[in-house]
This record gives sequence, C-alpha cells and structure tokens, in this order.
Amino acid sequence: MRTLRDIQALRDALGEYRRRGQRIALVPTMGNLHAGHLALVESARQNADVVVSSLFVNPMQFGPGEDLDAYPRTFEADQIQLEAASCDVLFAPTTTTLYPDGLENQTRVHVPDVSQGLCGGSRPGHFDGVSTVVTMLFNLVQPDVACFGEKDYQQLAVIRKLVRDLHLPIEIIGVPIVRAEDGLALSSRNGYLSLEQREIATRLYRTLCDMRSALEAGESLKKVLHQGYCALYDAGLTPDYLELRDTLLGPVDAETREAVLLAAVQLGPTRLIDNLSLRLPETPVDTTDTTPGANPPGSQ
Repeated sequence: MRTLRDIQALRDALGEYRRRGQRIALVPTMGNLHAGHLALVESARQNADVVVSSLFVNPMQFGPGEDLDAYPRTFEADQIQLEAASCDVLFAPTTTTLYPDGLENQTRVHVPDVSQGLCGGSRPGHFDGVSTVVTMLFNLVQPDVACFGEKDYQQLAVIRKLVRDLHLPIEIIGVPIVRAEDGLALSSRNGYLSLEQREIATRLYRTLCDMRSALEAGESLKKVLHQGYCALYDAGLTPDYLELRDTLLGPVDAETREAVLLAAVQLGPTRLIDNLSLRLPETPVDTTDTTPGANPPGSQ
C-alpha cells in the first residue's frame, strides 16, 4: 500500500493506474477505522481494480462545540488495517494541503433539499463541509466508483444528489450497516461510551426494531413515534430526531411503501445515529399530525 500526503504524488500514482485502464474506487474516511470502514474497502475491492482510501478529519464538517479536537486519531493502526484489507493507496492530506487559504476563504459546495432537517437541522453547515471535501476528493481521485456507509443515510443521499446534479461520472455504492452482536451500529464515536453507556446505547437499535414491527403491522405512525420517543427517553437516551421518511428522504404519505426510520440521540457527550428500512403495508398508515419533531415526550 502506498501512503501519500501530497496532491501531485496522488495524481501521479493514479495516472499510472489509469494508463493501464484500471478501474478506481474511492473510500473516504476520517480514520479511527472499524469493521464498518473495512466493509467499505471490501465493497470497493469487489467493484474496482484499485482501491484508494482517504483519511482526513475534516474540520469543515464540525460545528462550534463539536468534537473536532477530541475525535480519535489512530493513523498507524488505520494504516495497518487498510493494508491488511488490500487497500492500494492511502491518501492522508493535512488540513493546509486541502484548505491552503483557511476555512474562512474556502469555496464551499451546498447541496439543497436533502441536506435540510434531520442531521442537517441540528448541525448547521455540517453537510456543506461534507459536500465540499467529498467534491474535492472526487476531483483529486476521479474515481469510477465510491463507497459510503448506509449508517449515515442522509449523508449518502446528499452525495447521491451531488453526483447527479453535477453530472459526475461516478457510481455511488451504499454499503449496509455493520453492527455489533447486540445490534449497535458500529461508529468511531462508540469509543466515547463508558461500559454502562455502551449497554444503554443498544436501546436505540431495539427501539427502531420495535417501531418497524409496529409500522409493518399497520399501527398509526403518530402512535408509533410517540412510543418510540418514550422508549428512548426511558432508556436514558435524549432524542435529537426520530422520523419516518420515504427512501429519498421526502415525507411519507398514503402511497408510500418503501420507507426508512431515522434517529439521532445524545448519550452523555456522544451523539449516535441509526436507521432501519421497512416496507409499509398496503393498508395506508395513518400519517396525520406527525410533523417531524413536533411535541415529542419531554419537550417544552
């Protein structure tokens, strides 16, 4: 595996692969790798001849008071894992390499519509930071395919729209969530959890599973959302949002069949997100009075 930090060195290396007619895949990461990241690398390997992984903790996607400084940085361990996973090139630029004029003077990419609400509602500017750095990586690597995890469902939707709207010749592959044995979605931020919090965190997945079963059985969405909020609060989790959307992140209606439950919760200093896909029954689900986030239990 070649580890590169310089943009020109990256372009030179990838030029060699292109001259051989090889198909290139990109796996963008912020490091502190776990099995979920390695599943992305595996998917990339299955869909291309050359796998490029980027490792960059992007300051533009962190808001004031978020965990930029505390975000775990495990570069040497990440290198070892990527090499073992048969990654061909690791691109690990510095902040000044990608943002030489500083963040304040950096051109930004904004993806409208799908970036609104959900994580975009509680983390203003987050998806502009994601879209900007991903566009930059797409430009530098010029991959044929790029792999992103479905755990970050809204992020994946943002990237798909970015590629579609800008007519980029890149195939975007969504890779299913990798979970621990108890169902918790793997995340770099899980490392912040204490042993007690780690047990509590499993209630997020279990709550979503219970909600999915109830909705697929035809129960009222208003009732199911209320029960879901109550279950999360009772477990010691503080919901940021808990919503049912269609697969394109639009509102559900009587015609919706394929849908996704999306949730973000706070547990101590740790923010956890998860989602579950489901199929709604032919009998229309009652979706009245379910404005996202409207008067959940415990709200003022």
